[in-house]
Amino acid sequence: MTTPAELGWFEAIGAATGPGQTFELVDATVGGVPMQIFKNAPPNLAQVFAAAHNHGDKDFIIYEDERLTFSHVMTRVDALGHALVERYGVAKGDRVAIAMRNYPEWCMSFAAILSVGGISVSMNSWWKTEEMDYALRDSAPKVLICDDERYETAKATCVALGVKVLLVRSQRSSGEFDKWDDVIRLGTKPPSVDIDADDDATILYTSGTTGFPKGAVSTHRAIISALMAFSLRQTVEGLRAKVKPEPDPFPPSFILIVPLFHVTGCVPVMMSCFISGLKLVIMYKWEPEKAMQLIEREKITNFVGVPTQSWDLVNHPAFANYDLSSMRAIGGGGAPAPAALVHKVAGSFKKGGPQLGYGMTETNAFGPGNRGHDYIERPTSTGRAVLPMRVQIRDDNYVALPAGTTGEIWMSGPMLIRGYWNKPDATAETIVDGWLRSGDIGRIDDEGFLFIEDRAKDMILRAGENVYGAEVEHAIYEHPAVHEAAVFGVPHERLGEEVAVALYPKQGASITPTELWNFLDGKMAAFKIPVHVVLMGEPLPRNAAGKFLKRELREQIVNGTLKADRR
Repeated sequence: MTTPAELGWFEAIGAATGPGQTFELVDATVGGVPMQIFKNAPPNLAQVFAAAHNHGDKDFIIYEDERLTFSHVMTRVDALGHALVERYGVAKGDRVAIAMRNYPEWCMSFAAILSVGGISVSMNSWWKTEEMDYALRDSAPKVLICDDERYETAKATCVALGVKVLLVRSQRSSGEFDKWDDVIRLGTKPPSVDIDADDDATILYTSGTTGFPKGAVSTHRAIISALMAFSLRQTVEGLRAKVKPEPDPFPPSFILIVPLFHVTGCVPVMMSCFISGLKLVIMYKWEPEKAMQLIEREKITNFVGVPTQSWDLVNHPAFANYDLSSMRAIGGGGAPAPAALVHKVAGSFKKGGPQLGYGMTETNAFGPGNRGHDYIERPTSTGRAVLPMRVQIRDDNYVALPAGTTGEIWMSGPMLIRGYWNKPDATAETIVDGWLRSGDIGRIDDEGFLFIEDRAKDMILRAGENVYGAEVEHAIYEHPAVHEAAVFGVPHERLGEEVAVALYPKQGASITPTELWNFLDGKMAAFKIPVHVVLMGEPLPRNAAGKFLKRELREQIVNGTLKADRR
């Protein structure tokens, strides 16, 4: 008889998802698409948040010198939910936007909005006025919950649209907005709302190739399915473990080192803490040594970020000065990790190991994952998926390809978004018969391991931030001296990629890199502005279809054939 310790990957999935199991899967039709779903999933996120009350006086959110228990947080979630309904008239399906840095109030606002059936709209806190204006007009929220800095960015649009503003941690005094402490009345509770599993829950904006972001819409079912799939993966890995671990002296906990407006920070990190009663330590901003201090002090077990942050941690000169023995999982997603980093992480922690996840905003961060021994053996793979997610490689005609063949990566399952807000054409292009087109090129080997070969979309991954060339080019072409511009990524050891641009000026005109940088400052988030600028003396190279040969330009910069000025 096969023992659990001898189970293979697919056998372990079958054992964990069979009848009577916590992660039992059943057939269902969601949005007209047949798929498998978790039989025991909570019906909505309001119930998930209500259950968080049961964690009582356990530590929940640690932020700077603030230590908040679950009871502290949840009484404020209830009070804000009451205010959203009674003061601001928020009803099921209404949007409420959040725009602030990673404050505890971000977590409270998110939970309150979803608990009353509202749709939480996550605004990128690095956006400039034009980007914020677009997203506010697109999502049309009733209320914006924000901090002082984001208020300045959004103020004019909120006035124009009549969006009410609730300010957190503000010293301002004005009648144009409400303040958190004036609105939160402890002891109040929101009315109960009938929320269906397939009601909309969140809108997370993701960069688009048209120059405007797309609002990815997730349902309650999608987020819950992603959370349960993450837990299922851990269960499967436990079933396959050859040596059963001894009881761990360190209870699971997370350090938040990525923005909450990103799906990674929101779902696998923050929501995992809500649903499982885990401690969440929030950093004011990313500082490697401060992170090590917090890990040592709070005995953090899970470090989920982009490879850049793992790189910063293990290569820091003070790394050996701290006791990081509590760490169990180090890594995350958002960008591929160099094989050298995987091996260094593996050798740097006593009981911790590297991990990588290939998820997207459109999959609520869930996807194939790689960790531990599998990751060390296959450091260039993003790992394998567990049900109910399915992954295929397809050709240009949407036909599934056999193992080992390269094509576009497609994914399906109940954790997918239902579509893009107000963008039916973009939805139809990305989601086909319940399958998500990732826009990435890859292959799957005979054992189910996914290897990403390239990105079909014109996207640059800088430290986990998506930068689309077309969006940056759109802004560059507004400069009167620019005739041609091609934006692409060039490799960077720490960041993964940096943004570069090749420019060809109009006849009789001229432009310098400094002039371009000055022109773009304030027009877009700083991470999108090209760091490398190449001034061409002739038209940019194109293929037969008239498209710029961006890969060729990138290779010429890497090998030194083209000289780039660096900011």
